[in-house]
Amino acid sequence: MKIAVVTGASSGIGKEFVKQIAAGEQLDEIWVIARRVQLLNELKEEFDNVRPVPLDLLKDESRDTLCRMLEEEKPDIRILVNASGFGKFGSFLDMTRQEINSMLALNLNSLIDMCYDCLPYMSEGARIINMGSASCFQPLPYFNIYAAGKTAVLSFSRALNVELKPRKISVTSVCPGWVRTEFFDVAKKTKNSDAVTHFSPMYESADVVRKALKDSRKGKDISVLGFTVKIQKLGAKLFPASFAMKVWMKVK
Repeated sequence: MKIAVVTGASSGIGKEFVKQIAAGEQLDEIWVIARRVQLLNELKEEFDNVRPVPLDLLKDESRDTLCRMLEEEKPDIRILVNASGFGKFGSFLDMTRQEINSMLALNLNSLIDMCYDCLPYMSEGARIINMGSASCFQPLPYFNIYAAGKTAVLSFSRALNVELKPRKISVTSVCPGWVRTEFFDVAKKTKNSDAVTHFSPMYESADVVRKALKDSRKGKDISVLGFTVKIQKLGAKLFPASFAMKVWMKVK
């Protein structure tokens, strides 16, 4: 059974990945993972081959459940999309310990766990797509933990891509700028939510996902959409981090 596995599938970029994979890939099933059961069921109603897998990836028992499913069914995973995650705006000391730990656990640790658990069921030609962020290219004050986690996602993904070349499995880190999703509703629920207020340019999920799937098919280890983000990526190579942070502090 050939399948795709998509985390964070209930909304935003994850949901868009489900839609475009369903439209463009020949698969028996798409396993959609998220906490919100009703939204997963709505995807099932829209696409016949969608299989809701309601899990909270912050809980160990959810990982155990997924591992049992994989062991019992032994699917051929052709695409793994790690799109679960959230961010929080604000200064480091104004964040709670739970916000910090949960951000790192979902954005980074669960992504690594998903790769580890799914790779035994992936073969030649399979693709992993990990959601990074343009924030990974430089340190970002007042978006500190999120950017640090995404920097680790990029580093992990690019290194894993090299390790998996003998197996002919590709890993692509998707590094978009601001994307019009529910992300901001969560990110602003902090003690100093106005720490970041400039969100231009704003990209659409459909465009980000379309480019990500195209780059993944080509075996690229990074996917970047938009002139502004490409300049940001280049600038991070040409200028010291101190300069990048000064620019960020003026426009954030």
